[in-house]
Amino acid sequence: MYGLQLQSQPFFNLRKTLQLQSQPSSLPFISTCSTSVSNPTFRALSSIQEFPPNAVRRKSDPQWRGGFSLGVDLGLSRTGLALSKGFSVRPLTVLKLRGQKLELQLLEIAENEEADEFIIGLPKSWDGKETPQSNKVRSIAGRLAVRAAERGWRVYLQDEHGTSTEASDRMINLGIGKSARQKSSDAYAAVILLERYFAMSGKDIEIVLPKQMDLQEKLRRGSTPDIDFYPEEFVG
Repeated sequence: MYGLQLQSQPFFNLRKTLQLQSQPSSLPFISTCSTSVSNPTFRALSSIQEFPPNAVRRKSDPQWRGGFSLGVDLGLSRTGLALSKGFSVRPLTVLKLRGQKLELQLLEIAENEEADEFIIGLPKSWDGKETPQSNKVRSIAGRLAVRAAERGWRVYLQDEHGTSTEASDRMINLGIGKSARQKSSDAYAAVILLERYFAMSGKDIEIVLPKQMDLQEKLRRGSTPDIDFYPEEFVG
């Protein structure tokens, strides 16, 4: 199995921020830090169309199906995971792995759970500034993005400030004992992370893109559609 199961149920980090327009039907905007593009606005609009997160797809198309999301709360020694299928978010597991073993396990879990995107918590301070831990998270996210892109899966960064406190409060409200809270707090923090991501419809997240153009092309094509959600695509 993945690890602690909960009973309750070379790379380039391209920093791009999603900013949704006020109207639900308007096209989301993704900013770019590049100054060498002659028409950055056109490129920004093209990019969000090419690599849209599931939260944006859900908001722009009420009939959209599929697209499971894996929330990842990275810690120094423990990594909490949560899973979103449809409109439900649940704690999944806590991993006690680091380095390449962690990255490979994340990919295996995503495949088993049919997730096509990772929402990774980015540590920030109360005023929105990044912390010393932020660079470590970005480094892991960058390596994971390369492996994920090979499968057509996307990696995004979401501000995780306050998720641990919210997770602790929720577990207390649910009546979860102290011992159980200590074991599952990271997974519940990942739940809060995913709920925030969907509540904000993907606003202010960052996509992590591999530098290799062939991998970016795989991201544009995406992963193979799930027959449970798109049976018509598998009909001869």
